[in-house]
Amino acid sequence: WMARYDTLTGLPNRMMLTEALGDALDYAEKWRTRCAFLMIDLDRFKAVNDTLGHLVGDQLLARVSERLKEQMTENELCGRLGGDEFAIVIRDASDLEHVKAVAQQVIRRLSQPYEVEHHTLYVGASVGSAFGPRDGATVETLMRNADLALYRAKDTGGNAHFTYEPALHAHAEERRQLEFSLRQALDNNEFQLVYQPVVDAHTEGVVSFEALLRWNSKEHGFVSPGKFIPLAEDTRLIVPIGEWVLHQACREAMNWPEHVRVAVNASGEQLLDPNFSASVISALTQSGLSPRRLEIEVTESIFLRDASQAQAALEQIMALGCGIALDDFGTGYSSLGYLRKLRFSTIKVDRSFVQSAATGNVESLAIIRAVVAMADSLEMSTTAEGAETEKEVELIRQLGCRKIQGYFFGRPMPAKDAEDLFRNPHYLAKQSAA
Repeated sequence: WMARYDTLTGLPNRMMLTEALGDALDYAEKWRTRCAFLMIDLDRFKAVNDTLGHLVGDQLLARVSERLKEQMTENELCGRLGGDEFAIVIRDASDLEHVKAVAQQVIRRLSQPYEVEHHTLYVGASVGSAFGPRDGATVETLMRNADLALYRAKDTGGNAHFTYEPALHAHAEERRQLEFSLRQALDNNEFQLVYQPVVDAHTEGVVSFEALLRWNSKEHGFVSPGKFIPLAEDTRLIVPIGEWVLHQACREAMNWPEHVRVAVNASGEQLLDPNFSASVISALTQSGLSPRRLEIEVTESIFLRDASQAQAALEQIMALGCGIALDDFGTGYSSLGYLRKLRFSTIKVDRSFVQSAATGNVESLAIIRAVVAMADSLEMSTTAEGAETEKEVELIRQLGCRKIQGYFFGRPMPAKDAEDLFRNPHYLAKQSAA
């Protein structure tokens, strides 16, 4: 019995799953039908293990297996492949829609919060599926192809289901090469920062810049941040890269007037790194930048991993005298609770609200008004993102946002151009009018 079951979860193990898949393939061949193999990988599980330890991680895996088991019918068998990987064998998968529905239900169920040892934990799930005998006539091929589909699902940021298709081989190879280049990028000096100005809504003088990372790879040319940032987070390269960004941004900000701040983005992976506050201190010390001129920008998703540790990390940064900005407010998970607990210096209103409010969308107008009123009462500043037209800028002013960021006032620019802004007499005139 022991040989076929996983001791931690009591679910069928890899050996039993491969036998069941072999039987399902034989059945599909014999009756000219098809079977399916679904591979499931937990998103963000590693962070739980790293920060709360293996005991909590193991309890979480046991809860995950209970939820999976509850979902199975006679036509399905679920098991644990190892680590945080699970799988489902669907014996009769002649109905494609049914397989998709099973995958979506897995994602939905496993993404609901877990209560373990007084922690509320959120992990997502990514699913890759392959159909036999179409996508593989042997157990090995079918499992490998389901794994490729899973890889693709994780690559899009997780919480998604992908079905195998032959083009995935090329995609996996491209990602492998990109990851290899990303590992060399820091040593090869391939990164650079660009700065997007943030202006005072009334004087239009520059009050800060947001530092944005760009990668010009020797092998791949300019790689979009949407492509390499998730890859950096997946491979944990975001920690050393983030440290470089902090040092570089603080150094370059020293060339600006003293009232101008710099905002640097930090991901959940960085905040959970025990050395994060030390790297902020080192960036400030080495550059000579005053802590009040540095703002760390985070999105609501950081509170999904381990809210208490993220909060502790941010409190350490605030204790140094730095500001904390909450980016993309209102688009993610409810952060109202965190607004009470953490004294954010700035709440950033997402571009989607700004652009939709400019078209007269009543809901977006109401949301921006509410955010501004709330921020004002909590003595936090507000920045409206994505302002591209005069109409949007005018509306933002009327709604009471204090700062504006967007192409209307400037696209992200190299450090040299950011410095030149302050040498421009037009800029200085705006400042003296303030």
